[in-house]
Amino acid sequence: MPSPKLSEEEFKARYKQQFVDPAFQPLATSIEQIASIAWEAYAESRKSPITRKAGLAFSDPDYDLSADWIAAHEEVVQAQRRYQDSSVPPRLLIINGSSRSEHTCPGEMSKSFRLADIARDTVRTETKLAVELLDLSRIASEYGRNIHPCKACFSTAAPLCHWPCSCYPNHSLGQVQDWMNEIYPMWVAAHGIMIITPVNWYQVSSPVKLMMDRLVCADGGNPDPSLTQGKDATKAKEVELAGWDYPRHLAGRLFSVIVHGDVEGAENVRRSLADWLRFMKLSPAGPSAELDRYIGYWKPYATSHEELDANEAIQEEVRNVARSLAEAVLERRAGRYRQIGIGLEDPRQK
Repeated sequence: MPSPKLSEEEFKARYKQQFVDPAFQPLATSIEQIASIAWEAYAESRKSPITRKAGLAFSDPDYDLSADWIAAHEEVVQAQRRYQDSSVPPRLLIINGSSRSEHTCPGEMSKSFRLADIARDTVRTETKLAVELLDLSRIASEYGRNIHPCKACFSTAAPLCHWPCSCYPNHSLGQVQDWMNEIYPMWVAAHGIMIITPVNWYQVSSPVKLMMDRLVCADGGNPDPSLTQGKDATKAKEVELAGWDYPRHLAGRLFSVIVHGDVEGAENVRRSLADWLRFMKLSPAGPSAELDRYIGYWKPYATSHEELDANEAIQEEVRNVARSLAEAVLERRAGRYRQIGIGLEDPRQK
């Protein structure tokens, strides 16, 4: 494939685009110096400038692991311990998947956020479960809040995809401020996960799809980057062909899904989300936990919030989705929730 490598002139011109505000003009000399340092990091591919030895917990204790990855790994390990700790209340994670909010261009909150708020309030007032809201709209409205795209390492060889993802941050390419290192522990610590998304062009929203793609490492990803000497594709292929155990890092969590649209696609999006979660070995929280509905069907967008206000039925259905997920989580904690076939081994892994 054609090389994406930039010349020094192209790189610096692109780098300095973040300083076009005339307020930076008095610092032009300093910015030029910083751009030169950034160019050196880019030219030398200094992806992870700060590393430390992996240690005895890894297959190659002397391998230099990224300090960023080690921190993310430790957060995931702590989250798994919280998940397994039966002395604390189970936790639900509710995800608002809309990119719209009143804090940026649209100037108005999303219906997904309102539905997430209804679900969160229901859990808080009716149960003793802990509940956390992940608001993906912040990708579009908050400075330095990014989810970078998946680089599809898994398609080269499963062990090349590290758990958690080691593709980011990539300091040499300026691919920093990646949110997923905070999102991974949220998923790991949760006993139940609810995704609420609008239909965007017959699909989930952009933030939800970015999160989904970056969760590929949770389904068969390699928790030991030293095993593949980082991103050594040849080594990763050898490891996979020798027999990869395909660890399911989120298996056993329960899920619910709410999809809302205004014209078409709600049912298909709900099915695709549920199928994805099932493939990762999460379990549905019952027939009332998967919902697709239209709000203001073929009505003007300008009155969509009024349509939601008037649709008390869907508001109650959202509460029922939250109740179903909470009940299933509590039943599982009590040892009474059992899904037939959950312990069967798959003859094929992919």
